[in-house]
Amino acid sequence: MSFVRTVNGDIAPEEMGVTYSHEHIIIDQSFPTIANPDFLIDDVGKVAEELSEVYRKGGRTMVDTMPSDSGRNVIKLAEVSKRSGIHIVAPTGIHLEIYYPASHWRYTYSAEEMASLFVADVMEGIDRYDYSGPLVKRTAHKAGMIKLATGDDRISDHQRKIFEAVAIAQRETGAPVLTHSNAGQLAIEQAALFDRFGVDLGHVVISHVDRRKDISYHRDLLQTGVFVEYDSAFRWKAGEENWTFKLLENLLPDFPDQITVGMDAARSSYWRAYGGKPGLDYLVTTFRKELADRGLGSFWENLVISNPASLYRFSRVGAGKE
Repeated sequence: MSFVRTVNGDIAPEEMGVTYSHEHIIIDQSFPTIANPDFLIDDVGKVAEELSEVYRKGGRTMVDTMPSDSGRNVIKLAEVSKRSGIHIVAPTGIHLEIYYPASHWRYTYSAEEMASLFVADVMEGIDRYDYSGPLVKRTAHKAGMIKLATGDDRISDHQRKIFEAVAIAQRETGAPVLTHSNAGQLAIEQAALFDRFGVDLGHVVISHVDRRKDISYHRDLLQTGVFVEYDSAFRWKAGEENWTFKLLENLLPDFPDQITVGMDAARSSYWRAYGGKPGLDYLVTTFRKELADRGLGSFWENLVISNPASLYRFSRVGAGKE
């Protein structure tokens, strides 16, 4: 039986409902927030307040994407989920190099050693100390997704090691995989590398690609069999074309079952509870209305219900169901 693994237990894919496919729900004090304080999203009360409003407007699940030792706090995620009613899928894996100090263990651990940490997050429970060491204390809250990231120019040897680690963990657990791309760069290369490592591309989603203004590139990427995640609809400036919706207009008719959406609201200045805008209800209000106004309303359930349910279910029962 397939399932989706949330921080507070496994659920049937059909229970996900309206799903935000790429968010940053909690970013605790960490190396990334030192460099950019706007990334700090650590107030459980404020976060639960915002997610409760999303719940009231129809949202039901969010996929958090802050992985190992970069501000992840699974205890807070579980509490926010409990207070708001929103199911939360927590990640394991590794983010971009810029979010870690040069002395971080990611640079010295082997692919197999990193994979063992990712597998343990999925199968046993996420470390309470988020692998900041030296102790590891497993919680009851398990990861339901594995994340990695690439940059601008090429997939480096170090990043290739991360791919290998993620592939080992994915094959062992059956967990879905989410990747960060810098505005769609190297997305096709990511898909090819996953395929080479034997990862099920039907459970891989490549994020942020809607910043790439090239419809043919998106077609080529989707033809590999991966999912894509678009999250820039609210970021396009007034007076410029909204390429998120332009891509949806051109691609949804041919690829209705491979596109997901989110907000990637990784700054407190995007959260209404922190005094920012547009607020996380944007996706279920403004975005949905714009989709309908452009004649794409019939694809709403594909984008936020059926596609995430297909993507984020475990591809086999490698991790077992709780």
